[in-house]
Amino acid sequence: MTNRSDREFDIVLFGATGFVGRLTAAYLAEHAGPDVRIALAGRDRLRLEALRRQLPRGASEWAIVEADATEPTTLAEIASSARVVATTVGPYAVLGMPLVEACAIAGTHYCDLTGELLFVRESADTWHATAVDTGARIVHACGFDSIPSDLGVLVTADRVAADGEGELTRTTLAVRSLKGGLSGGTIDSLRQQTIIARREPLLRKILADPYALSPDRNAEPAPPRVEVAPAPAAEGVARVWGQVLGTVASMRKRIPVERDPETGRWTGPFVMGPFNARIVRRSNALLGWRYGRAFRYREVVDFGSAATAPVLAGGMAAGAAGLVAAMSFDTSRAVVDRVLPKPGEGPSPEARAAGRFRLVISTRTTTGADYLTRVGADYDPGYDGTAVMLGESALALAFDDEALPDAAGVLTPATGIGMPLVERLRERGFTFDCDRGVLAAG
Repeated sequence: MTNRSDREFDIVLFGATGFVGRLTAAYLAEHAGPDVRIALAGRDRLRLEALRRQLPRGASEWAIVEADATEPTTLAEIASSARVVATTVGPYAVLGMPLVEACAIAGTHYCDLTGELLFVRESADTWHATAVDTGARIVHACGFDSIPSDLGVLVTADRVAADGEGELTRTTLAVRSLKGGLSGGTIDSLRQQTIIARREPLLRKILADPYALSPDRNAEPAPPRVEVAPAPAAEGVARVWGQVLGTVASMRKRIPVERDPETGRWTGPFVMGPFNARIVRRSNALLGWRYGRAFRYREVVDFGSAATAPVLAGGMAAGAAGLVAAMSFDTSRAVVDRVLPKPGEGPSPEARAAGRFRLVISTRTTTGADYLTRVGADYDPGYDGTAVMLGESALALAFDDEALPDAAGVLTPATGIGMPLVERLRERGFTFDCDRGVLAAG
């Protein structure tokens, strides 16, 4: 195990001048406390210094560290100087792995905002064993992807166990209310993942596997059959848009729009659900299937029971399928790129101040008991809320050693930080409330 007590910095924030990076820096400046040794890291010293001048006075003494995601030597230097590195630099599949490597080797705790399945899979396959040896906690998905999901299920499982009601079975997270936007960085991550999958068809099997992040895939349910076709050659515009429409039609058959017969509520797909679900399933496996061998998890958007609900659910299904399909072809991707937010872009402070999210996790246990867990906060989920989640993840990794789970390696928020992070977020206005109950029809 590596001794981190003599490191120069408690936290290095890498990518501090990006949009969410700036929000995270501002959050840490306000909430970390004057004794926390923080450094701002990135490629451009002048931009970092300009950011520092804009932060509250407590950040005036923060160090500036020049580092480049494409220069491993500089990443090794920041990893060896810090107890924790928090990074907002994406797309992670393109730019993130050298920093994971540096932190795993140096025994440095790490947290990021990735929502990229292929990146997390490669990270786990390549660096888990090294991180276990050095004691590093490599904690992916420490933003809206996937802290509400992962910690919400953890809180649920802990309550069920405390009540002696067995284990979780079929568990669903339903998005009841969501106001806020996806960041340009999140969109760029989706863009890069679809490009990679299109050019390397064998990776589609990983993307299609619900248990692709399990550390023991053979112990999980059998994977689905996926036909792997070669990537198409360059084609005319009409042909490409025909393929997009065909892909949308094919995807909609696999994206359920459902009505719950017990509550009468309609649900449709949640665009972040597939990634979040894989993180939650990895947590279950890393915890020795503590949630249960019969645990089955999914995420949906709840459209209610009004007459318009099935129309809205169907529209979201079509929109989600259309976005992924359009991202899969060069010609159509060039069109949608003109209207989607770019990396580094984000909404105004006024728009972010109106953000919020409300999620409900429902489960039935092996004893037949029903539980509901409400997760939410009055923050824009993709921006201010994500800055709070990343900032508190970094602080927990730096200072909550005695309370953290006994774990190292490539982890999830639930397995790498767990209940200390739940308590920190509750102090910042987040809700994680679990009670016995059945999902209401109204």
